[in-house]
Amino acid sequence: MPTKLRKQADMQQAVYIAGRGAISAIGKNREENLETLKKAETGIGSIQYLSTAHAGLFPAGEVKADNEELSKMAGWTGTNSRSSLLGFIAAREALQEAGLMEGNRVRHTVSGKRLKIGLISSTTVAGMDLTENFFPAFLQNRKGGKLRMVRQHEGGATTERIAQALGIRDYVNTISTACSSSANAIMLGARLLKAGELDVVIAGGTDALSKFTLNGFNTLMILDQQLCQPFDQNRRGLNLGEGAGFLVLVGEKAAELLGGNYRVRVAGYANANDAHHQTASSPDGTGSFLAMKGALEMAGITPDQVGYINLHGTGTQNNDSSESIAIERVFGNRYPAMSTTKGYTGHTLAACGGLEAIYSCFSLEQQLLFPCLRIQHPVIENPGVVVTELRTVNGLQHVLSNSFGFGGNCSSLLFSLR
Repeated sequence: MPTKLRKQADMQQAVYIAGRGAISAIGKNREENLETLKKAETGIGSIQYLSTAHAGLFPAGEVKADNEELSKMAGWTGTNSRSSLLGFIAAREALQEAGLMEGNRVRHTVSGKRLKIGLISSTTVAGMDLTENFFPAFLQNRKGGKLRMVRQHEGGATTERIAQALGIRDYVNTISTACSSSANAIMLGARLLKAGELDVVIAGGTDALSKFTLNGFNTLMILDQQLCQPFDQNRRGLNLGEGAGFLVLVGEKAAELLGGNYRVRVAGYANANDAHHQTASSPDGTGSFLAMKGALEMAGITPDQVGYINLHGTGTQNNDSSESIAIERVFGNRYPAMSTTKGYTGHTLAACGGLEAIYSCFSLEQQLLFPCLRIQHPVIENPGVVVTELRTVNGLQHVLSNSFGFGGNCSSLLFSLR
């Protein structure tokens, strides 16, 4: 499709959110996540489930269940990666809310019509936890490991496992663009719906904690040994987290067949790359600025119509500074309210865009703004801009959700009430 026609289709076609599924450090399902956000309670604490020499040094946002319990929740047997388990649990919940599940399998036929259903999952860790468990014994005596653990290492294996369990075959794809991964999955899903390639897309991401990730971020010297303080002037770094967040996106045809009066739609999105550094954002926020600007332009709204920003807000010096500069470039001195929820969950890497998209839906539906935790001196000092207490609002129509990844891969999603 020519670029001009593709842009016109993006503007004209509607994409609705029919279902949401979430599992994180603050809850094992969507409702538990919402209730913990309302209570402003963190899920970050001492590491209990990941076997690591750093367990007593770096706090993290772990899902409060071991793999055996997650397997029971999923109804799975055998050896499965933690990322696959988390992803399936969240994707199934999203499909259940959308009314598209029969048992543990996707329902492809609605009102006698066959729906084309796709899965776009994202991950950075995938089955790395199984690989880490396999290699110590194997390297010691060249035997004693199960090779199927290594076969689940790559990112696509996680997606394929979830798709297999759900019975999805029409379209299956994996995205791995670091911390913007699941935002990009949602973006691709919306584009496929608008192009008429699919009727329903389950899009989001899943990541489990791993030694590799913890050690890697420690090498970058951006982990906080205390509970993180995202978007605070005294921030020291980030806390890692794990979890999964998936949305069921439907086009107009499927929305009519399902008969849902869906309140929230994906109104705009954009991806940009500032190509500044492998792990650092550009100091002038170029990628972040272009992503937010592009999402607003697609939605056809002006900056002053945005009522709230769910910040990427990791808590590192570089990220929070770059994002705040980009926000100033987009909004001038007319800032919307904003906060980051990573003080609750930790930074869940590829899953954060999916989880925070769900939290953005909560804000629109509940007319609530969830506060930053542990804020003392906000990066943006304008009074009331950075939300520090649970806030009830009226007339919130548009929420911007930011997800910015390594390599300068920056994505923004714009959610709107119908």
